[in-house]
Order: sequence, then C-alpha cells, then structure tokens
Amino acid sequence: MIENTLSNMGIESLNAMQLSTLEANKLEKDIVLLSPTGSGKTLAYLLPILLGLNPECKKVQALVLAPSRELAQQIEQVWRSMGTGYKVNTCFGGRPSNAEKRALQTPPALLIGTPGRLQDHIERNNFEVDDIRLLVLDEFDKSLEMGFLEQMEAIITRLSYLHKRILTSATDAIQIPKFIGLHSPSKLDYSEKHNELKGLSSYIIKGENNDKMDLLYKTICSLGSDSTLVFCNQRDSVEKVAAYLRERRVANEFFHGGLEQPDRERALSKFRNGSCHVFISTDLASRGLDIPEIRNVVHFDMPVRNDEFIHRNGRTARMGAEGNSFSLLAANEELPTFIYPVPQAFSLPTLIASPSKPQWATIYIGKGKKDKLSKMDIVGFLFKKGELAREELGIVEVKEFYSYAAIKADKVQELLRLVQNEKIKNMKTKIDLSA
Repeated sequence: MIENTLSNMGIESLNAMQLSTLEANKLEKDIVLLSPTGSGKTLAYLLPILLGLNPECKKVQALVLAPSRELAQQIEQVWRSMGTGYKVNTCFGGRPSNAEKRALQTPPALLIGTPGRLQDHIERNNFEVDDIRLLVLDEFDKSLEMGFLEQMEAIITRLSYLHKRILTSATDAIQIPKFIGLHSPSKLDYSEKHNELKGLSSYIIKGENNDKMDLLYKTICSLGSDSTLVFCNQRDSVEKVAAYLRERRVANEFFHGGLEQPDRERALSKFRNGSCHVFISTDLASRGLDIPEIRNVVHFDMPVRNDEFIHRNGRTARMGAEGNSFSLLAANEELPTFIYPVPQAFSLPTLIASPSKPQWATIYIGKGKKDKLSKMDIVGFLFKKGELAREELGIVEVKEFYSYAAIKADKVQELLRLVQNEKIKNMKTKIDLSA
C-alpha cells in the first residue's frame, strides 16, 4: 500500500522523519511529532491514517484539525495526490456551511477542518463521530495560540472511541492541555532546534533613523527579484507596509487572518506564480502555507518570542536550499535578547536600483471545480484560443468557484483580446487581469 501511494505521488522514498512516524505508529501509543514546515510531516501522519482505515466502514474514521483554511486545503491536496480511493472532505469558515453539510451526507473516511467549523458541524449532528478512531492535531500549538482552545476541547470530548492521537508542531514550546488525552506518547523530535537550517544566513540591518518603511524599501531593492516574505506583528501594519511599497512601485501582495477567503487565495496564488516577488504577512504565513522556494525572510517587526522567530525563518533554506533572514532595526531599537547567536551586520549598498517588475501576471477565470473545470481545460483553452506558447504559461490553480493562471506579463493584453468573446468548456465566463 505504501509503495503504491508513493508511486502515485511520484516520490521514490520516505525521509527519516516519515519513516520514524510509521515505526512509531506500530505501537499502541499516541505520537507527538515535532518537525518544521516543509519537512513532509503532512504525509508523515496521512500514511498512518491510510493504514488505519477500514474500507467496509461508511462513516468518518479519521479527523484532522488545522488552525487555518489554507492548511486544511493543503492537507486535502496531499491526500488526493496519494490516490487512496477514500473520500475526503474539508470544512472551514469563510464560506457557506450548507454546501459542506450536503457533502457530509455521504460521509468521508477522512474529514479535515478548522476547529470552529468542525465544532459547528458536530453540534448540529451533520456527521457521526462514533467511528472516529484517529485524531490529528496539525500545528496544535498554533491552534492554541489562535484561541481555538474551547472549540478543540468541545470536539475532543465528543470523540469517545479514539484509539490514537497524533499531534504535530514545529517547536516544543507549549504545554499540551489535559483534555487532549495524551497517554505516554511517542515523541519524535525533528524540530529546528536539533536540526539547524544549514543553508540559512542571518543578518541585521540597522537603520540610521527611525523610518523603518524606507529601510524596508531599500532592503527589498537590494534583494532584486528574489522571492521575499516580510513579517509584521499586526494586521494594520501589514496593510500599511503593503500600501507604502505600492506607492514606491514595488509589486506585492499581503495576507492576514482578517481577509476574506477569495482575497487570501488570490494573494497566495500571485505570490506562488511569480506575479509579485514580495509577500507581506502576519505570523499566519509562518507555518502551513504552500509558498515554496522563498529566498528571503524579512522581519519588519521583530517577533515577541523565539519560537516565532524560528517559525518565520523556517520559511526559507528548506530541504537543503539556501536562504537569508534579515532583521530590520530602527535606530532606537535593539535586537531581542532571545535571538542568539547574534546575526551579522548587513550593509545596504549606497546606490540601489528600483526592483524589476515581475515577468508574470495573473489572469482570473470565473469558473472552477464546481463547474467541472480542470487544469487541463484551462491549459488547452489558453494554448488554443489565447495562442500562448508553452513557455508563456506558468502556474494554473483551479479553486472551487474560480481559477488563476500565470501568463507572461508582455502577453497578457494580447491574450485578453483574443479570448474576450470565447467560451471555456462551452461556458461563457469572465476572464480578466487579476486585481
């Protein structure tokens, strides 16, 4: 079964952490898995779920709680790529719950969701819980930090027949509440404190005055077109930084928990596909988001705790790659004492060129999975009707109700002209440059 799964995913072998999780799963014990974002821990716990499913059971058998909508969706994507044949559903806020209720009328073997929405479905008896044998709390410390304590407790106290619990986190920085019900768990520690990011170079950039906006602008200009993730501590700071950089003609997207789901998905898609090189976020982006190949992490606001600093830096220099971390300090700021060893000083060049414009742009297509539109439908349409060459089409993402496609920036206007009155899969829909 494992061999078939890996073949379906195009993976030759499991890494050490995933193999250790499979070994620990053979024991009649709960598991605490400490491993950084990007290390493959989603597959590490999905394989035990797969091995524990009963094909004869027609109810929900395994439950995964995730702190964010994006993480829940990514877990679902990994499960689907495994080609298990078992049904999976996701439930999360920011969209109508009635459609989820209808989907749950044919119960999935695996149910993934955020604590608030899952609690609501359980309390409304939208699915039965008496056959749930395995519970995964992914990024459980993040769920607690985000205030999901009561919802998690309400869910777990209803799961009377659990055989195994798997908790995952990037650090061992929080006490596990008693209601989770762990009993002498197997602890697998692959966290960054024991596995330093060997490819990470850390720097301090000290400003000559207290204008950190200008300091950030100069820093981004010095980094050229490399992908850069900028962290702020508050939502309003995120939006202020994004607006300032736009005024300085720096293409960027921003992200925080207060955005509506379509806005979050659009921002992530544009950063992933190269339509912007700069992504500004709260610590919500420090874990669980699928934003690969980030070269630079910039701490515009210094984190309050060391584990937040570790999580942020963990977005770069992953899986053997190299990356940089820059801590920006105004003239009146000092580096937090928990950051050790002290990063080396970084001097900005005297003459800095404005950052180049992205080579890619994103188009919006007003149809998605609910309309039976696939990625290949979009690719074929853009090649045929949009007259694109292969190298002029980038990443295509199909969401529930709409889709995004990356197009070479110098081809966008011509493409939009060509497809203006065309139907995609016999459907008339809006196709335009994404805002």
